[in-house]
Amino acid sequence: MSDDPPPPGPVERSQRRGAFTRFLDTVEWLGNLLPHPVTLFALLALAVLLLSGLMGALGVAVPDPRPEGAAGRAEDGMIRAISLLNGDGLRMIVLNLVDNFTGFVPLGTVLVALLGVGVAERSGLLGAVIRGMVLRAPTHVVTVAVVFGGVVSNTASEMGYVVLVPLAAVVFYSLGRHPLAGLAAAFAGVSGGYSANLLLGTVDPLLAGITQEAARLIDPDYVVDASANWYFMIVSTFMITAVGAWVTIRIVEPKLGQYDPSLAEADLDEESRLEPLSREEKRGLAWAGVAVLIVSVLLALSVVPEWGVLRNPDTGEVRHSPFLRGIVALIFVFFLIPGIAYGWVTGEFRSDRDVINAMAQTMSTLGLYITLVFFAAQFVAFFGWTNLGAITAVTGAEALETIGLTGPLVFVLFILMCCFVNLMLGSASAQWAVTAPIFVPMLMLIGYSPEVIQAAYRIGDSSTNIITPMMSYFGLILAFASRYIRNLGIGTLIATMLPYSIAFLTGWILLFYTWVFLLGMPVGPAAPTYYGN
Repeated sequence: MSDDPPPPGPVERSQRRGAFTRFLDTVEWLGNLLPHPVTLFALLALAVLLLSGLMGALGVAVPDPRPEGAAGRAEDGMIRAISLLNGDGLRMIVLNLVDNFTGFVPLGTVLVALLGVGVAERSGLLGAVIRGMVLRAPTHVVTVAVVFGGVVSNTASEMGYVVLVPLAAVVFYSLGRHPLAGLAAAFAGVSGGYSANLLLGTVDPLLAGITQEAARLIDPDYVVDASANWYFMIVSTFMITAVGAWVTIRIVEPKLGQYDPSLAEADLDEESRLEPLSREEKRGLAWAGVAVLIVSVLLALSVVPEWGVLRNPDTGEVRHSPFLRGIVALIFVFFLIPGIAYGWVTGEFRSDRDVINAMAQTMSTLGLYITLVFFAAQFVAFFGWTNLGAITAVTGAEALETIGLTGPLVFVLFILMCCFVNLMLGSASAQWAVTAPIFVPMLMLIGYSPEVIQAAYRIGDSSTNIITPMMSYFGLILAFASRYIRNLGIGTLIATMLPYSIAFLTGWILLFYTWVFLLGMPVGPAAPTYYGN
């Protein structure tokens, strides 16, 4: 007689589904309570103004932890709350409103990087690379190729969502596998692996700029390079690929079972025909590869030799060199030249006007981002002027020291907090712009570098991207999935993605502690683990 417990009955399964559905409904309800990110930053900026008036009137102050003689240290050794609700504050706001916006580091870096990425995307190069990577993979490694392709596609921003996710579903269906398994694997790679990659993309300078602004609340001269997390991103790529493929094969696909085409919204026969790369596309990829090789060789000659022009001219090292500080310009060139080569060979680009139009079309999609940055820049500036960020950081750091939570364990709580916030505020830049001015200075004061803090944030943000309805592309993924299963519910999609989220979070935390604290490896070039080293 078996001692195994009997399988759950219909009532138990119904109760479990009901509890999970209620949890998802709560997450969605909480997320819907939040205003639009633009409105949120406007309200936060207003809240800082009002709070500064109150704190200034109360004379709130904390001891300045910076050593004597340090840049930015208060003369009397105290950090005092400064009110903006007076004549001086109003004049400061009026005189600096434009400079706050135009001087906000993430704005220029993202715009410049996207000019090059936009050319590569609209020439068809990025789409061809993704198709070629997935369609040419042997059947037994197609799952690995899909997840890896998703991670790599992050370099090109939304290309993974728009191209790879629906393509992966078609690939799996054509192989007789469940299309939702392919869709889930691609979605996990693109969004769950958002902070893993072999190359730097547009999100790296964006986050680095926000981190730098936050770090300067403590150290006015601190610089955070766009490559701050590059080493950790590279090793994370292989971890995410392995874990994502394992979850797909061992958990998600067996749970989905055999696919029934009668569940689809329409006949899938036409969609199941995979279009191989055309002769022109193959020629375009070959010439784009030549362009990448030439650019890479020229870049190597400017960095690898001791006489390289992009090394630090004072020390001759790569650390704090023009190569690392100017990585955004290199991203622009790295995508621009191969994109032009591919577009010219395939006929997508016939003249310089076509290239310019590709750049202009990319810029035209950034209206919402530019609007968001305007209000985010004001919030960050107000937070710094009033000293509320520094006061919060010092108070929080003292609280952590009081309870003895200053060791590496603090990052577990920080990562979990980021996971929770991401469920309701799906934009990586919006979330980091809100939390960085508080947690970067706070964790710096207990000894950790902004680069390591940013890496920990990215783990929490990426791990729950695939289970939050607040993520901007979640509705698009649901629409893709609904083509294969009519009336697919949001709970079903989240339940399918939940194993990836749990596995990624667990694996990433273990990798973070192993890489940073056990092995003592840097998270990026010239990125120290501890602040002050």
